[in-house]
Amino acid sequence: MTGRTGRARELVLGALRQAGAFRSAQALHLELAQAGQRVSLATVYRNLQALAQDGQVDQVRVEGAESLYRTCAEVGHHHHVVCRVCGNSAAVSGPDFETWADLVAAAAGYSDVAHQFEITGLCGTCQATK
Repeated sequence: MTGRTGRARELVLGALRQAGAFRSAQALHLELAQAGQRVSLATVYRNLQALAQDGQVDQVRVEGAESLYRTCAEVGHHHHVVCRVCGNSAAVSGPDFETWADLVAAAAGYSDVAHQFEITGLCGTCQATK
């Protein structure tokens, strides 16, 4: 990657790696601005969407909020449970998710199924402060 597009993508990806938790585009834009990086909010959104499509970052949609993004050490298809307050997450997996999605889709007459499970809640730290 070269040029402005590559620079912006590397800034966004680097900020996500540093954050460690799920972040919204707006939160990430603010963090970049506070670090002295001049990247427009539209550029942050565009790069996050591209990184998610490329599989370089995970994306979840939290009810009542915008999409959240993060880098993840987990390889392959997996899911997360995400704290609605602080954005911390834990990777979760299980064949039950996959089996259920396949059964529901097959019952509706669908095949070649893709899915996203978005599990949200309050982490232990946020529960303690509530």
